[in-house]
Amino acid sequence: MHLDDDRFPSPPTPPADPGAVRTSPTSPDGPAVPPRRSRGPWPVPPGVEYHRVLAGEKRRIGRGILAIVLLLAGLFVFGVVLSEAAAFIDTRSATTAPAGSGPVYTPLFHAATLSSIALLIPWSMAIQRWLYGVRAASLHSVVSRFRFDVFGRAVMFIGPVWLIASVVLSLLVPKEQAYWSSAGLAAMFVFTVLLAPLQSAGEEYGLRGLVLRVAGSWGRGPRAGLASGVLVSSLVFMVIHLSTDPWLNLWYFTSAVSLALITWRTGGIEIAIVVHALNNTFLFLFDIVMHSDFDSIFERSAGAGSPAVLVLCAAVVAITAVVWLRTRRTGPVLTPSGPQSVRG
Repeated sequence: MHLDDDRFPSPPTPPADPGAVRTSPTSPDGPAVPPRRSRGPWPVPPGVEYHRVLAGEKRRIGRGILAIVLLLAGLFVFGVVLSEAAAFIDTRSATTAPAGSGPVYTPLFHAATLSSIALLIPWSMAIQRWLYGVRAASLHSVVSRFRFDVFGRAVMFIGPVWLIASVVLSLLVPKEQAYWSSAGLAAMFVFTVLLAPLQSAGEEYGLRGLVLRVAGSWGRGPRAGLASGVLVSSLVFMVIHLSTDPWLNLWYFTSAVSLALITWRTGGIEIAIVVHALNNTFLFLFDIVMHSDFDSIFERSAGAGSPAVLVLCAAVVAITAVVWLRTRRTGPVLTPSGPQSVRG
């Protein structure tokens, strides 16, 4: 209930000049001054694009580099800790196959690898909160929540397209096979279905979320920020895959640029997560069905790729074009412009 409600009149005060500018208590003779933030995170600035949420008067490049270094350090540490734990358990339980008799890549190692990357979701949010003071939930989208309606529609329309592209790629690129027990295949299937989408989301929150925003704040304006955000996040994404094959790097860079543009236009990472999760989940499941040797799947040295990746490149570029066309009149989605979003 408002204190100035006429049902509860306050003591009479001198009439105010309707044209007067309301001032703050700390500046009685000057223009209005935004209130200071006493505690808690900064609200999201109003009316800005997704990649400009962290932008301020200063570019804070040093802080941005620190954020990227912390993100990559987390990726490395989480991976080492969980993979070593999985290897220890596999050794103690005699799950690891003798040399030459089966895959070294075990279901538990598979789960550990996927889980370590999924941890980038809370880690990215924590870095944004610690270094920039912006609340973690804003990393989902410009409305600071995960938009399940956008996510659901993307799954419905992109799912069939990506299934076809994945089937074509699997037919064009035969994989080495290895012996898998029925229990091993079942475990791989369960871990893939449960964790591959989370692993994909972890990369999106880290790269198309945090890094896109960090580098996007380095530009003087929205377009310069978009260019720096897309370029830096895409290069980081390509480099962390540690590939020396030109075809694989073409795919990593093309997909990264496309997903960054989709994130910018839609104002959130939901569609980027859908594309990434469908790609990883479908390809993992096809490899499981074909009894593929997972030790060879992750070979990324020169010669490991082929022109067949152009199938996926074409698919992700086509999806980006559709998103762009559907938003050509409205432009990129912005943060809410209501008073609750004003920084301060």
